[in-house]
Amino acid sequence: MEHSGTAANPIIFQPYKEEKAVLSGTGIQDAEGDTSLVLINGKNYITIRDLYIEDLSTELADETVVGIFVTGSSSYITLENNHIQRIATNHQEGTAHGIAIYGTEPMHEINILNNTLEDLKLGYSESLVLNGNIDGFLVEGNLVRRNNNIGIDLIGYEGIANDKNADYVRNGAVKNNQVYEISSYGNLAYGDEYSAGGIYVDGGKNIIIENNTVHNSDIGIEATSEHAGKYAENISIVNNTIYNNHFTGISIGGYDEERGGTINSTIANNIIYRNDTVGLDGGQLLLQHDTIENVIEKNILTASDSHIFIANYFSTNQDNSLSRNVFHREQGKDGVWVWKTETYDSFPEFKKVSNNKRSKYIDPMFVNEKAYDFRLKENSTAKLIVE
Repeated sequence: MEHSGTAANPIIFQPYKEEKAVLSGTGIQDAEGDTSLVLINGKNYITIRDLYIEDLSTELADETVVGIFVTGSSSYITLENNHIQRIATNHQEGTAHGIAIYGTEPMHEINILNNTLEDLKLGYSESLVLNGNIDGFLVEGNLVRRNNNIGIDLIGYEGIANDKNADYVRNGAVKNNQVYEISSYGNLAYGDEYSAGGIYVDGGKNIIIENNTVHNSDIGIEATSEHAGKYAENISIVNNTIYNNHFTGISIGGYDEERGGTINSTIANNIIYRNDTVGLDGGQLLLQHDTIENVIEKNILTASDSHIFIANYFSTNQDNSLSRNVFHREQGKDGVWVWKTETYDSFPEFKKVSNNKRSKYIDPMFVNEKAYDFRLKENSTAKLIVE
């Protein structure tokens, strides 16, 4: 983009009349550095709408290919109804993105709405990522599927921003997105790991993750920081439907003691159903290293064949509050809870050690769980707990 628009006259790129407009990377030669089909660097008031952006790939380790790349101090940017597909790195050490927003300088008003991002080969990178000094954003209504690393990622503390004190994504929302078949298994960079989050906050602050559906991915929703001493802070994970994910449904805290953690965040009113499908013992809710003063309430959890509802294999769990959660009791299937490294197969014992106030181990009585209709029947006693 050569120019900026204004608030009164934004620049809009869209198909002429009803034509189909395709930006194709077919035939573009490999080159070191960043190669993107759309580049917005330090420009404002620009909308990219209704374009097909596709078929850009690299064989190089030191080239990053991107469908749409927004960087510098770009603000008042809207990416809407675009179809981004087949952006790929074919190198074991490579990186690729469908959409990448990198705030090297302050960015505001970034809106990513109703796009489709699919069939991406990402290496170490992400399908849709916001990284660095970004204050104010909305990621809503997107379809993210069939990609071999993280679906939607909000990142801080990686040295992207020139102001290290503002090097994190903040004050925004991720709402009403459909995310599925996001898995690092078979990715050249990850091999046989199931480590890709459908939606991932890595060091963000003041973010709402609401009304999303994430299924058949590795991790449904994850909030933490990969940098020691840093946190995902004030993250609200509410009213999401998370099912059939390989490792776990929702995860907070660092995956080892060299990472950061999750603080002052809320996990509430989520349906967390039969995750942990490949037997990695992540359960439905995974509490890892350095989780502090988080509120976990009014969720409905249904265990998979592992029987694990909550998995907490670290003792670095401080002042987290559990209240009014419903653990799905099923005939002939005993539940398991792991709390501060200790395993409990008795709900009353788990409830006592975790101070899990007003929670119940009952059948929530879904309308039709086989069809993934998780509304509660009129006579469900779970309504008294979670509503």
